[in-house]
Amino acid sequence: MEVVVGRIGKPHGLRGEVTVDVRTDEPDLRFAAGARLAARPPRGGERTLTVGRTRWHQGVLLVTFEELADRNAAEAARGIVLHATLDATATPEDPEEFYDHQLVGLAAYDVSGTALGEVTAVVHGAAQDLLGVRTPDGRDTLVPFVSALVPEVDLAAGRVVIADRPGLVSPHPDEEDRA
Repeated sequence: MEVVVGRIGKPHGLRGEVTVDVRTDEPDLRFAAGARLAARPPRGGERTLTVGRTRWHQGVLLVTFEELADRNAAEAARGIVLHATLDATATPEDPEEFYDHQLVGLAAYDVSGTALGEVTAVVHGAAQDLLGVRTPDGRDTLVPFVSALVPEVDLAAGRVVIADRPGLVSPHPDEEDRA
């Protein structure tokens, strides 16, 4: 299974080092020296990049890839999206974190046990992640993936519990009157 772990940004220095917009909660694992990442440019195609070394500089991850020898190569790599291959059974080290593929397909219930639908997507927003939930009547909704609204994720049982409020997943009473 492949997951997006970052996007190459601008070059840093003259020796091929690049900034990386990190898209993983485990950058030390995904960008370890020797890691091989699938690299997909915005214009299509694919190649593999091998992590040479990494370092943090003022909160920004800087990576040297073995295949990017100089600033010109680093500039040409700008915008490439980096993917890592995970074992489908792998889980994050933190028990409060989940991979997207673990959440998609889970049944969604409210706190009283009433079925709300199914998780169809995980949307990574700037402020927080959102769970896409498709209701039994076919509506698509987005639920902020925060503990106040999603107090329970039970992978073994194949379910998430959502502290639903009118208009979040279930329709707002005003919407039902207009239908």
